[in-house]
Amino acid sequence: MTKQINKNILFNIFGVNDFFSLEEAINNMAPSIVEYHLSNLDNEDTNVYLNKKDIERSLYFGDYSIYQDYNENLFVEVEAKEDLTTSFW
Repeated sequence: MTKQINKNILFNIFGVNDFFSLEEAINNMAPSIVEYHLSNLDNEDTNVYLNKKDIERSLYFGDYSIYQDYNENLFVEVEAKEDLTTSFW
């Protein structure tokens, strides 16, 4: 699932001014806090198509991928979690 996000909101959450500073900020934070902030960005139901050839920069953190395209739009992709509950029948 991929969503386009407002870069100003993302940068304000992590206290940075650009995509390059975002990686450093994420690496200096506790993983649970980063996941909390990224999961809160996932509240809207508007999925978008992201052509992977348009990605200029990318950042990976757990199940989350953050992409910046050549137009400086930001996208967050969340790896779909599989349902681990199985039935014996």
